[in-house]
Amino acid sequence: MRIVIAGGHGQIALRLEHLLTARGDEVAGIIRKPEQAGDLLASGTEPVVCDLESASLEDVVKHLEGADAAVFAAGAGPGSGAARKETVDHRSAVLFADAAERAGARRFLIISSMGASHEPPPDTDPVFAAYLRAKAAADDDIRARDGLDWTVLRPGRLTNDPGTGRVKLAEHTGRGEITRDDVAAVLAALLDEPRTAGRTLELINGDTPVAEAVAAVAAERG
Repeated sequence: MRIVIAGGHGQIALRLEHLLTARGDEVAGIIRKPEQAGDLLASGTEPVVCDLESASLEDVVKHLEGADAAVFAAGAGPGSGAARKETVDHRSAVLFADAAERAGARRFLIISSMGASHEPPPDTDPVFAAYLRAKAAADDDIRARDGLDWTVLRPGRLTNDPGTGRVKLAEHTGRGEITRDDVAAVLAALLDEPRTAGRTLELINGDTPVAEAVAAVAAERG
């Protein structure tokens, strides 16, 4: 399987790239800075330099041609203002989805955020509120598409603790933490399970092995 990952130098993306190349997939990671290429090459991932904030649709389509799946793992990141939440977390996600449709990469995963399912409370930090609204807008756009076999994954609060390989994955999990290692493992498993298409799923630490958790969600669709 050829998989293209937007935000290829992100913390979750780098973990996912290692998992996918180790199992034999062909992986390309879209990055903004050429100096990030070495970290991708170390895992056998093809680095593709492309700034999704300024790229044209045609530019992005070229990078997705021949791909079987696409993963949007990009984000404006800590320290960025509200404006970049809109340009990266929303508009770049929409651009990447447009390109995936055009290129025929039907399987599409997007990393969203727990809390994107509702309007942030009035006392929410303004930048974080902008982030949640941007994620929600991207999710709504992608979930309205018939040309993609999409899955929206909404992790809880992310940590850098070592992964446990055990999670709770469901439409509604309640709030909690989740390791970046385990988010990457769940994404890899979701790519292989077409019956999770059309689902919006929350993810936190739990007691169920990743493969079993994904299989249980898939079985709900029969």
